[in-house]
Amino acid sequence: MKLLNTYTYEIKKSKFIAYYYQIDNQEEIKLILNNLKEEHKKARHIPYAYILSNTAGKSDDKEPTNTAGLPIYNLMKQKELENKAIFVVRYFGGTKLGAGNLLRAYLTASKEVLN
Repeated sequence: MKLLNTYTYEIKKSKFIAYYYQIDNQEEIKLILNNLKEEHKKARHIPYAYILSNTAGKSDDKEPTNTAGLPIYNLMKQKELENKAIFVVRYFGGTKLGAGNLLRAYLTASKEVLN
């Protein structure tokens, strides 16, 4: 696994830190997730999506259904990425964003980390 880029997006004091990785297998997903949880102990959620040549997966990590993992995954499909993963670490800023803003925040962080 190799970290390709990071990007931080802030909205209403909530922070979304996107991590973009080159990956070779599913085991690396667990490894990256554990490392990010260790590094960001105070983060509320770490949703992600990944695409390998033979499989793909996503997780909302307890965010409202399809507001995090699915938009990240759909973006990756649209960009035809393979052997890649995007994780977004979220720090809650005290203001509820609502499902629409939440989805847009995860998508913005994910789009920008690809640039």
